[in-house]
Amino acid sequence: MSVSKKLVVIVAMEGTALLDIAGPCDVFSQANKILRNDAQRQGDGYEILLASAVEDHHLKTQSGVELICPVTIGELDRPIDTLLIAGLGTEFLQYNLHHFYEWLNNVYPRLRRIGSVCIGAYALARAGILRGRRATTHWQYTQDFQDRHPEVQLDTNPFYTRDGNVYTSGGLASGIDLAFALLEEDYGRDLAAQVAKRMVIYLKRPGYQTQFGELLDHHRLANTLAGKLRPWMTQELHQDLSVERLAAQANMSPRNFARVFLRESGLTPAKFVEKLRVETARKYLEESDLSIEQIAEKCGLGGMVSMRRVFLRHISVSPSDYRRNFRSTLHP
Repeated sequence: MSVSKKLVVIVAMEGTALLDIAGPCDVFSQANKILRNDAQRQGDGYEILLASAVEDHHLKTQSGVELICPVTIGELDRPIDTLLIAGLGTEFLQYNLHHFYEWLNNVYPRLRRIGSVCIGAYALARAGILRGRRATTHWQYTQDFQDRHPEVQLDTNPFYTRDGNVYTSGGLASGIDLAFALLEEDYGRDLAAQVAKRMVIYLKRPGYQTQFGELLDHHRLANTLAGKLRPWMTQELHQDLSVERLAAQANMSPRNFARVFLRESGLTPAKFVEKLRVETARKYLEESDLSIEQIAEKCGLGGMVSMRRVFLRHISVSPSDYRRNFRSTLHP
């Protein structure tokens, strides 16, 4: 049993999302409240310290809320148990903060564990800590992260990952999922479950991060064959959309069409069409009262069984669960 509180340092930077910090902080602070009421475990728990990655103690978050960090990373002079890097402001992705990355490299060997929330994974990658490791980040940055850091085994499907003593979490609220995992690792499932109930949140959220992401980057594909044909394809999803039919619509031979389509979009026509069917079906599930069977027919996904199989393959959640989680709040 621990006899002293574990020091958790959360590193922040200008432009970070408030939830990246507040989410994990609330998980650890709620655990402290419960532990204080347990006579045998009053020495357990966490000390949470917010540290600035730069020299300025005053940092403004994305939402405009100003944070006052008690210390900067250069002023930390105590043993750290857990170090979490909150999501960097997106404008900081273009800067190379050598002093910060050097500090991470120096402090990492002395930590019990290190982790990142959201796009804080970029900092761990730039410091070389994620080299050869499995990691995740916000689903929206999948391609950019892979392009910048091919040495990292990126998987944006899970809400969080662990590789040795290095942890990463997906977008924003995934930091809460990560904090629960760290809490359960330290003090067991019972305490973590108590905290989850107090916060009125799942201890382990159903599904994966992919259920929140976009399957197709329509902005990137706007001037490609795929982008130009997408409006027509969306209207024809209930029909057969073979390469031959798509090529005829584009006034191209099937062979040349398939070659150009793959080169421009990175997807075969068949894979693109399947993803477009799923994306369109998701909209119907979110916004309409149509039955799943009707949606499957309108989107060319066959019946309910076939639609379920395709949904699980692409977004790791069934159509019924997706509707339950993402149905418009205007529907009772």
